[in-house]
Amino acid sequence: MSQPMRQAEPSQSPAFGGRIRDLRRKAELTLQALADQAGISVGFLSQVERGKATPSLGTLASLAAALGVDVDVFIATPKPADSVTRQGERPQFALADSSLRYERLSTVLPGGTLSSLVVHIPEGYASEVTAHVGEELIVVLDGTVRQTLGAATFILHPGDSLHFMGDTPHSFANVGDGPARLLWTGTSPRLIGPPNPAQPEPQDAQEDP
Repeated sequence: MSQPMRQAEPSQSPAFGGRIRDLRRKAELTLQALADQAGISVGFLSQVERGKATPSLGTLASLAAALGVDVDVFIATPKPADSVTRQGERPQFALADSSLRYERLSTVLPGGTLSSLVVHIPEGYASEVTAHVGEELIVVLDGTVRQTLGAATFILHPGDSLHFMGDTPHSFANVGDGPARLLWTGTSPRLIGPPNPAQPEPQDAQEDP
């Protein structure tokens, strides 16, 4: 006797509404501004972000263009293996003439908001003061780092961490003997660097830590 045919399970729709909202907020765009750039109504965009409406692929492409990302950000599904980086295999890079060196830990995830790096800080290095939108968490791996946060100053040793909002003016310096390393993670991908092996090229790279 033949077995009854199993009905195929419907494929899960990409959850791009929240991704659109996160990218819009990161770009500091209002609903109206993004809707105008994408050529859709603000009411429809609001419904899309809340998961109440599904845009066509053409509209999704218009939204991606307005946000400065590829449409795959909303519809691609990464392979688990693409999320792994290996110690000793991550290429180190620097920006322009900076003496800082970086290893990128985070990978390219559709709609992802985290960036993570290991920052190699030479002895005597002191950064400029910066402030920007986003959330940051640092953990000192080696050496001694002085971190300023507004009017406060912290001396951080291996294992110490600091979690703060990036819109507070901040800077850091290696105040120990020899090089230092810290793990930096942030919700605003201000510093991305070259792609990890088998990863697509990121949209941009800007200095932050």
